[in-house]
Amino acid sequence: MKGLNRIILVVLLAAAGCIGARGEFRWGPTVGVDISSLKFKQDLMTTGNVVGPQAGVTGELMFPGIGFGIDISAFYSMQGGTMNLGEKEIWHVDGYRNEKSLLHTLSVPVDLRFKWTRMNGLEDYIAPYVFGGPVFDFHIGHNRLKAMEYAFGSIGIQAGLGAELYKRWQIQGSYVWGMTYAMKAVKLLDFSGRCSYWSVRVAYLF
Repeated sequence: MKGLNRIILVVLLAAAGCIGARGEFRWGPTVGVDISSLKFKQDLMTTGNVVGPQAGVTGELMFPGIGFGIDISAFYSMQGGTMNLGEKEIWHVDGYRNEKSLLHTLSVPVDLRFKWTRMNGLEDYIAPYVFGGPVFDFHIGHNRLKAMEYAFGSIGIQAGLGAELYKRWQIQGSYVWGMTYAMKAVKLLDFSGRCSYWSVRVAYLF
């Protein structure tokens, strides 16, 4: 966790420096979809993916001429996974079978970003970019699977790439590695699961 804390601190300090400096800030709506899964400490059962929506706002602060900046977003995201609890007697006796655990989440990614902006005018039509940083997921609700209890929130690390079209539309894909647990079993000690997910989003920046 010390390494994760250092990464988060570096990103937040860079974000603070960017906000205090002169740059071009834009924001706009974003929508997308994620494919998430749960990874538990022990391999006790079969797990699967779930698909969920994303919707919210995103902001971008870039420094003209050098291509570096940050992006900060806030959006609703539905995450989770399927768990075949019926494979183990401890849950089978309670009537659990192949269950779905869903997290209704407020996701706040804070990314460092590099965008290619010196391409002899081609960047007016398409400008690729890469980004990465921490994602803070606040769990605002769940589907009340009583075999599990849920954390208030979790932290992940995101890395991705995208393209800006006509200086307005942004299309990007990323992967988030869950670094802290999102839920844990009620009946077992030290059996917790982290949520990781693929994400594809489209944003329009004013």
